[in-house]
Amino acid sequence: MARRLLLTESCWNHINTCYNCQVIIEVTEMLHNASLLIDDIEDSSKLRRGFPVAHSIYGVPSVINSANYVYFLGLEKVLILEHPEAVRVFTRQLLELHRGQGLDIHWRDTYTCPTEQEYRKMVLQKTGGLFGLAVGLMQLFSDWKQDLKPLLDTLGLFFQIRDDYANLSSREYSENKSFCEDLTEGKFSFPTIHAIWSRPESTQVQNILRQRTENMDIKRYCVDYLEKVGSFAYTRQTLRELEIEAYRLIREFGGNPQLESLVKHLSQMHHEAEATAESSCEPPSSQNH
Repeated sequence: MARRLLLTESCWNHINTCYNCQVIIEVTEMLHNASLLIDDIEDSSKLRRGFPVAHSIYGVPSVINSANYVYFLGLEKVLILEHPEAVRVFTRQLLELHRGQGLDIHWRDTYTCPTEQEYRKMVLQKTGGLFGLAVGLMQLFSDWKQDLKPLLDTLGLFFQIRDDYANLSSREYSENKSFCEDLTEGKFSFPTIHAIWSRPESTQVQNILRQRTENMDIKRYCVDYLEKVGSFAYTRQTLRELEIEAYRLIREFGGNPQLESLVKHLSQMHHEAEATAESSCEPPSSQNH
């Protein structure tokens, strides 16, 4: 999915002349994959895309060393670009990525629930770091210097909040990762943050997150609670708003059919969930006897 996004960005009307596009895409992919290796260790994950995580097979020390090695391989490729600003862009975005990850870990390990605004800022640091790296490097080799940050921020929030929603509600996602893995990790994700702040008198979600539980019954109870207090509905509403804003910004910047197609594809999940939720709320049709 990350590669597909990068390819759509590289094909943007004003950036498609970048002769170093392939190198930039490779660098961004390398950093993305290396960060996932580290992320799985920091989150104590068991599965990644349906397969055992790397450190469960090769061990934590080896995977940490390999991921760090790939970071520096990425830097080496950036030097090949031979642009005086390339290393600065690379360093700035990697710093943002690690600052955001640090906040995420801090909240989880200190049982501190962030506000929605704090969460959004953290996401923009983590997800936006890699988006900003790709576009920032591409624009070094383009005459078009349009500020794409509003669009990158919108896409970053959309992808992360969608991922949070899928982790707790998507059957397909639970088959690729352990069921509701974010609950086992004790992670404050978008739906759980909404549930906590919308019902401050209740500590149920905090207590479940604190347990880092693998108990399926407790996880199902938490999912039912999130549905009951409207956290899933609020998350779907937020995704719809971000989707609409993404389309608006894409068209404002001149249009990009590939990127619009990607957003549409990723939006199917919450559209289908919304349709299911609406149909379940409809009263049964009366029948004439």
